[in-house]
Amino acid sequence: MVPNSVMQIVALLEIAISSAIVLACLAQGLFFKEDGSGRIVALRVLVCFVLANLLFWPLFTLFTPLELPLAAYVRGFTGELSITSMLLLWTAYFSPKETHVPAAMKVWIALVAIAFYPLALGVSMLDPYAWGYDSIALLAAVIITALIAWLAGSNRIAIILATAILAWAAGWHESANLWDYILDPFLGLWAIGSLIGSAWRARAARAQTGYLFRKG
Repeated sequence: MVPNSVMQIVALLEIAISSAIVLACLAQGLFFKEDGSGRIVALRVLVCFVLANLLFWPLFTLFTPLELPLAAYVRGFTGELSITSMLLLWTAYFSPKETHVPAAMKVWIALVAIAFYPLALGVSMLDPYAWGYDSIALLAAVIITALIAWLAGSNRIAIILATAILAWAAGWHESANLWDYILDPFLGLWAIGSLIGSAWRARAARAQTGYLFRKG
């Protein structure tokens, strides 16, 4: 079991790095044109290192120092990201090549999130969140999903799911619930939004193709 003091530091570090990556991606999308330099790993590491340090250590304002690091305030608002969400974000950002999550995996995440969160919030008497406490069935389902991803050639997804299971077994985060290691609301919203965006782009492409080849 991870000591509580170490757990708190690790949690802040994870949030600081994840927040730094999100800020870096937003800045690149808003102010810089995507080109080959955007995938230079050394540059991305440097940007993430600077931003993560600003978030991890307490900052001094003009009047008084903040009581907590900025990452602590972010964590208080968002909670801890799941291991799945965090590693998908990190590997996508630091990879020297552009990476994509298979559409089937996005559909799986979206369907699980759509079914899970209303039930977990008390829409019915069924509470799937309780299954995350030492549930052999849920653990087996995650292992089977990782094996299917591995056999389908999605090694990255399989390794991330395996890492989430190991982190849960080691008590890496404060939560003892397996769900908190494999799923979070941001991951579900990302999967749903990504699928909607892909469908919209495909529809726009079909419409454009139909316009270009329209008679007359």
